[in-house]
Amino acid sequence: MKATGIVRRIDDLGRVVVPKEIRRTLRIREGDPLEIFTDRQGEIILKKYSPIGELGQFAGQYAESLAQTTGQLVCITDRDHVIAAAGNGKKDFEGKPISKQLEIAIEERANILASQSDSKFIKVTLDDGGDYAGEAISTIICEGDAIGSVILYNKDEKSQVGETESKLAMTAAGFLGRQMEQ
Repeated sequence: MKATGIVRRIDDLGRVVVPKEIRRTLRIREGDPLEIFTDRQGEIILKKYSPIGELGQFAGQYAESLAQTTGQLVCITDRDHVIAAAGNGKKDFEGKPISKQLEIAIEERANILASQSDSKFIKVTLDDGGDYAGEAISTIICEGDAIGSVILYNKDEKSQVGETESKLAMTAAGFLGRQMEQ
């Protein structure tokens, strides 16, 4: 565990303020849910809660199936990280933090269909090289909240990402959102 040198007191209602520097570094926003854990040494551990992260294994299987069917790279994200990736190039995306552009697209509940030459084209992760020719992105909505995204990424410039891929991404996002509601 990393020491920060920051000390906070508990108020009369049992609340502790998480310092702004830590919230910014960990991308914790107002209203974000946190999980609380304790260990045997009496430590309290706060972890950013990812509702779609609970579907991690299921999301991975869904992404794998979609990648096999389409032949494209498929990424499923929460609001912070790629939680599942399948297809050619998945190692470059799995577990990586998402880009600010994708974070904004999720907040705006965007559905994006773009080729690399379009101004709408966004990078998926912070270190995404942008080597892909096209993308279809759809936001996962659960109980009215935008909780992540489904992305189909295509490297082949000859095989354009089109309306079919966009509909597949929307269908996957809708299905995963409904799974979360159950």
